[in-house]
Amino acid sequence: MINRQVVNRPAAGRPSRWMSDKATEGTNSANMLTLVSMESIMTSMEPESRWPPIAELESHLGYWLRRVSNSVSGEFAQSLQTKQTSVAEWVLLRHLWDVTQSTPGEMANALRMTRGAVSKIIDKLESKGWVRSRSNPEDNRGQLLSLTGAGRRVVPELADIADHNDRKFFSCLHSEERTALHRLLGKLAAHHRMQDVPLE
Repeated sequence: MINRQVVNRPAAGRPSRWMSDKATEGTNSANMLTLVSMESIMTSMEPESRWPPIAELESHLGYWLRRVSNSVSGEFAQSLQTKQTSVAEWVLLRHLWDVTQSTPGEMANALRMTRGAVSKIIDKLESKGWVRSRSNPEDNRGQLLSLTGAGRRVVPELADIADHNDRKFFSCLHSEERTALHRLLGKLAAHHRMQDVPLE
């Protein structure tokens, strides 16, 4: 006895649904390729004068300022980490070194910071034993901030780090060049009223 298997085949002249889907996909792909090719041809045929000339990246002063600033400030922040100190903490310590004592409000105004930001940094410096606060005799509700003995000992160490960072990056300039750079940067800051103290 011969076993006969019945195979379903599409009727002659009637392509299967699978074959029809494949054909549709092929047509869509061909259409997409045609559109891309036509767009490429049209773009290549456009006159170059249609696109305005633009300056190269390295021609912008802002590019060089950011490139130098990122390296200088990044290296300084890393170096301060050897003393478990942030740039913001260094700025507040350096300010207290100059003024001897200050209220949180005065410090916030001088450094153009919010009182909340100053308070958070002062809390960290107090926990390290570098800053102390006491009642303001002129305002019992206020505080006076000053450096502790430990704080006065650490500030020169942090200043050495800042000086070393400057020497590392700017010693390649002659004295006259450093003076000119300092003057020009100061002129830009004054002209644009850039008064915020960098804290990062």
